[in-house]
Amino acid sequence: MFDYLIVGAGFAGSVLAERLATRSNKKVLVIDKRNHIAGNAYDHYNEDGILVHKYGPHIFHTNSKDVFDYLGNFTDWRPYEHHVLASVDGQMVPMPINLDTINKLYGLNLTSFEVEQFFESVAEKVDVVKTSEDVVVSKVGRELYNKFFKNYTNKQWGLDPSQLDKSVTSRVPTRTNRDGRYFTDTYQAMPLHGYTRMFEKMLDHPNIKVMLNTDYHEVMDFIPFKEMIFTGPVDEYFDFKFGKLPYRSLEFKHETLSKEKHLAAPVVNYPNEHPYTRITEFKALTGQDHPKTAIVYEYPQAEGDPYYPIPMPENAELYNKYKKLADETPNVHFVGRLATYKYYNMDQVVAQALTLYKKLTERENAAKPARPAISGSTSLVEKLVSRSPKQE
Repeated sequence: MFDYLIVGAGFAGSVLAERLATRSNKKVLVIDKRNHIAGNAYDHYNEDGILVHKYGPHIFHTNSKDVFDYLGNFTDWRPYEHHVLASVDGQMVPMPINLDTINKLYGLNLTSFEVEQFFESVAEKVDVVKTSEDVVVSKVGRELYNKFFKNYTNKQWGLDPSQLDKSVTSRVPTRTNRDGRYFTDTYQAMPLHGYTRMFEKMLDHPNIKVMLNTDYHEVMDFIPFKEMIFTGPVDEYFDFKFGKLPYRSLEFKHETLSKEKHLAAPVVNYPNEHPYTRITEFKALTGQDHPKTAIVYEYPQAEGDPYYPIPMPENAELYNKYKKLADETPNVHFVGRLATYKYYNMDQVVAQALTLYKKLTERENAAKPARPAISGSTSLVEKLVSRSPKQE
């Protein structure tokens, strides 16, 4: 008899498995339908010996010392600050838009004060900011919106920015200084030996059993367990009772090149040309020394593995129907991106998992008041969900 059946071996499932096994001495079975652990953060050495992220670049960044320190139990960190260039008007310019972007794009020599005035002069007045288009044009005007956001968003989401919730583009800042970092979080780093190695250490405990290539539908009626932690799509759990929740997917085209370096930045965005949205060069992320280099192209598509919940009011309304069912389902706990239909960053998923662990232990302690309290994470997810969860 397992105390917990955990569906999904990504961040949410693995963090909860580790906490329950090591801190609460629970017997845990983790299952995943894929042939590997680590979820979308899975990385591996390709046939040329280059460490690559199978599901596109995953860059770790957080403002939470608790989350950073927790994951630090399972990995050493390599300091890394992410930089992105965008191919616009035949030039490679910094993204997010900053002082250098404007000066290079227009051949100007503005100061920070002058570029702030520039943004104010081109911004369009929007009485109520509702959509992704509203966010951008109210900050930087129509021309920059067309150059950097309109076509990129169309490719990424299959929708015009005017159809998408404001949260999509409000995550990308506009800067009046020369800060070229994509993120400004306090802690920015990459697992020194990769994400998969970190997950292996997280799940390395005698109380944890892992089954891969396993669909939970096939085993849940045959394997005894007391409670379930579900990290898969919430609509799938309820057999799509109210219909399917919409997602955008991605197709990844990996290549190895016989050169040491290919891109001018770790990631280059292509808002306007090409059917792909961006190219990533993995050695720039991992710091690996290798005579060849590996890159990946990302092609957004409608069908495939679910990656991005589509932020539209009707989708939020549909999710709320499933959430009501989830809240009413005894002994099943829904956690993670797919189970809560939110595009969380990695640190936000970790925070959500640690918060659920704390609730589970508090519930158990309340039922057994004689037991000493088990320390757990504070409620971190609320602190983290409001900041920029893009470009993982």
